[in-house]
Amino acid sequence: MIYTKIEEKRKENGKMLAVLVDPDKTDISAIRILTGKMKNSPPDFIFVGGSLIHESIGLVIEQLKQEMNVPVVLFPGNACQFSEKADALLFLSLISGRNPEYLIGQHVLSAYEIKKSRVEVISTGYILIDGGRPTSVQYVSNTMPIPHDKPDIAVATAIAGELIGNRVIYLEGGSGALYPVSEEMISSVRKSIGIPLIVGGGLRSADDMERAYRAGADLVVIGNILESRPEIYDELLAVRDSF
Repeated sequence: MIYTKIEEKRKENGKMLAVLVDPDKTDISAIRILTGKMKNSPPDFIFVGGSLIHESIGLVIEQLKQEMNVPVVLFPGNACQFSEKADALLFLSLISGRNPEYLIGQHVLSAYEIKKSRVEVISTGYILIDGGRPTSVQYVSNTMPIPHDKPDIAVATAIAGELIGNRVIYLEGGSGALYPVSEEMISSVRKSIGIPLIVGGGLRSADDMERAYRAGADLVVIGNILESRPEIYDELLAVRDSF
């Protein structure tokens, strides 16, 4: 079970790394280049998903599984981004927003298909944090992010997510964010909840990743930087392994 692995690693004070693959930006040749870089030292998970609809998400998952023996976890932007070929699904509720479509609407549309599958479902409280400029998530979901300098709002939102049954909290700076979620915000949320904490968006260096870990992130998600600088992967992995 993917969630069991995350929870056990967290309780051991270990750190985890997920590499995000966006099917809208990735073709088969790009997947081979990326997986070739990661094969000898794989991340803990590969997340697959994006803000737009992509019909080939199943093909992308198949290719990833052919290339690597790493759990593939869906990180969906909407109800269309589901495939029973994945190992697990982050069932995201955008709890920082007030758009019912991303709190429950998209979930209803995909619930029956998910229930029929054998994909592990992980209820995830998804919290969008301002990263310095509008992001795809903000535009598509039509929701406002929590201000970068308002950790108290993020804390209250994360606590609410835990209380209503979310099993994971995900602090998201958004794809293409100018800066990552602040250390103060990560630390404040980590101290306030008893469930795993994922952090992603705007992380562009090993130093960014180390700061997120030290602030309390259990799992860090890296995406855009590997598209332009795949050579940085070894540095990121070294940071994870240093904890």
